[in-house]
Amino acid sequence: MTHVDERTARRVAEEARQTEWELPSFGKQLFLGDFRLDLIHPHPQGSEEMRRKGEEFLSRVREFCETKVDARIIEHDSRIPDDVIKGLKELGALGMKIPEEYGGLGLSQLYYNRALMLFGSASPAIGALLSAHQSIGVPQPVKLFGTEEQRRTYLPRCANEISAFLLTEPDVGSDPARLRTTAVPDGDDYVLDGVKLWTTNGVVADLLVVMARVPESEGHRGGITAFVVEATADGITVENRNAFMGLRGIENGVTRFHKVRVPAANRIGREGKGLKIALTTLNTGRLSLPAMCAGAAKWAAMIAREWSSVRVQWGRPVGEHEAVSSKIAFIAATSYALEAMLDLSSSLADEERGDIRIEAALAKLYSSEMGFLIADELMQIRGGRGYETAESLAARGERGVPVEQLARDMRINRIFEGSSEIMRLLIAREAVDAHLSVAGDIIDPEADLTRKAAAVRKAGGFYAKWLPTLVTGAGQRPGSYAEFGSLAKHLRYVERTSRKLARSVFYAAGRWQGKLERKQGFLGRMVDIGAELFAMSAVCVRAKADDRPEAYELAEAFCAQAQVRITELFERMWHNTDDLDAKLAKQVMAGRYTWQEEGVIDPSIPGPWIAAAEPGPSEADNVHRTVG
Repeated sequence: MTHVDERTARRVAEEARQTEWELPSFGKQLFLGDFRLDLIHPHPQGSEEMRRKGEEFLSRVREFCETKVDARIIEHDSRIPDDVIKGLKELGALGMKIPEEYGGLGLSQLYYNRALMLFGSASPAIGALLSAHQSIGVPQPVKLFGTEEQRRTYLPRCANEISAFLLTEPDVGSDPARLRTTAVPDGDDYVLDGVKLWTTNGVVADLLVVMARVPESEGHRGGITAFVVEATADGITVENRNAFMGLRGIENGVTRFHKVRVPAANRIGREGKGLKIALTTLNTGRLSLPAMCAGAAKWAAMIAREWSSVRVQWGRPVGEHEAVSSKIAFIAATSYALEAMLDLSSSLADEERGDIRIEAALAKLYSSEMGFLIADELMQIRGGRGYETAESLAARGERGVPVEQLARDMRINRIFEGSSEIMRLLIAREAVDAHLSVAGDIIDPEADLTRKAAAVRKAGGFYAKWLPTLVTGAGQRPGSYAEFGSLAKHLRYVERTSRKLARSVFYAAGRWQGKLERKQGFLGRMVDIGAELFAMSAVCVRAKADDRPEAYELAEAFCAQAQVRITELFERMWHNTDDLDAKLAKQVMAGRYTWQEEGVIDPSIPGPWIAAAEPGPSEADNVHRTVG
C-alpha cells in the first residue's frame, strides 16, 4: 500500500481543482450572502428546435420502455437482456449527448436527463448503464478535452458501443494521491499496469477511459493522466463481476491491466491533467444521478397517493391519519423540488452562461440524500407490503409494487460519483474559497512574516468591502420579489438566510482560522443549508414558470418544510457533539471498547466446516472473462 502524507494528498487534490471562476455562479454567490436571483430567473428556456427534438425522443423512449423492458426480468436475472441492449443501440440511447455531427442525437442536457428519468424509472440498471457510459464514460471527456481526430475516431463508436470510466482502485477511493495504476512511456506507447475496482459497464464495455499515473522522466511531466483504452487489448482481464444489494442488473467488475500497450495517440489531454479532466467531466456528469432520484421520487409520490387513498385503517384511509399525511406531504413536495433542481441545473448547463459546478454538486448531494429518505418513507407508508419483494407480492395475487427494491436501488446514490461526505467537502471547499484566498498566507504555517503581513492587509481590504453587504438586503423589504406572489416571502427568506449563512462562515473562519477545513461537521451543515436554499430557489422559479395553482401549493409546502430543516441545521452548527464524537471515535479505533463487541457471532468469518472443505480456486483462477 502506497503511503502518502496528508499534505501531499491535499496538494494533489487542490491542483486538480478548477480554481478559475470565469463565469458567474448562483451557488457560489449564495454562500457569499449574495442572492443572485437574476442568474436563475426567468427560468432558462431552450430553443424550440431542442424542445421538439427532445420531446420526440422522449416519446420513443416511453414506447420502448413500456413495450420492450421488463424490469422484473432484469431484477430476477441480475442482467439486462441482450435484446434490450440491442434495442437501446437502435434507439440511439447510447448517443444521446453525442453531437449529431459525430453520429449521436445531440440532445440538450435537459432532455438527456429527462430521458434518464424515464429509463431509470423503467429499470434503474438501464439508467445506470446509460449514465456511466455517457455522463462519465468515454464520450464526455473526449468531447470536452479530446483532439478533433479523437472525436472523429471515438464519438461515432460511442454512439453504438458501450464505454466505462475507470478511476477507483482497491486502496484508492476519493484520495487520488495514492493512485497506483501506472502508465509507463515506451516509445510511441504507454504500458499500463494496475487494478481498477467498481468499474460500472467494465464487464461489457468496448471502450474504457482509464486514469493512470505516468512516472516523471526525461520528456515526460508525469502525473495522473487519462487514456482511451480498447477493452479487447491484450493484457486486460475482468476478474470479477461484482454483486450489490441494489442495481442488480449493472455490469460492474474488477479490471486488471497487465502490460497493456496503449498508443500515445489515445492519451486525452496532457500528462498530469487526468484528474482535472475527471473532475471537470463530473461537473455536469453528476446531474445524471439527480435525474434518477427525481424519477424515483415522482414514482414514489404516485405509489404513496394510490396506496394511502385505498388502504383503510380505523375507519379512514391511512393518508388521512396525521402520522401518514406528513409523510405523503414530504414525498409530494420533495419530488417536485428534486425535479425543479434537476431541470434548473440542466437548463443552466445548456445555456453555458454560468459556472454550475456548485449547482450540479448540490443537486447530486441533495437529491441522493432526500431521494433515499423518500424511499424509506414510502416503505413505511406501505408497511409490510413495502418490505416484501414485488415477486412475493405478485406470487400471492397482489400488485407487485417494488418498494423494497426502490430502497435498495436508491441507497447507492449517496455513495457513488462522490459520497455525500466527499460532496460536502468539495462544495465546502468552493464555498469558503474566498476566505481561503485572502487568508492563505495568514494560516499557512510555512509562510514567513512578510507574506503573513501582506495577507493581513489583503484580508482587511476584502472584508472591509464584503462585510457591510451582509447587514441588509432585499429580504428585509416587504415588497421584494412581488412578481412571485405568495412565494415572495420564501425568496425573501432565502435572501436573508444566505446573508446569515455567510456571516456564520465568517465567524467560523475567524474562530478556527486554518483549522476550519478540519471542522467537517460545521462545513457539512453549512453545505446542507446552502442545498436547502438552492432547492427553495429552484422550486420558486419552477412554480413561477409552471404558472398553475397546484405548483404554487407544492412550492409553498416544500419551502415551509425546508425552513424547519434549516432552523435545525443552524442550531446544530454551534450546538453539537462533534468534538466529543471525534474523541470517542479515536478510543473506539484504539480498541478501548472491544469488550462491548463480545456476545455476537461474526458471519463474515468462515465456520470450521468451511475451512475443512476442499480449497477453492486460487486468485489466479478467479477469472470470469479474459479479453484480448
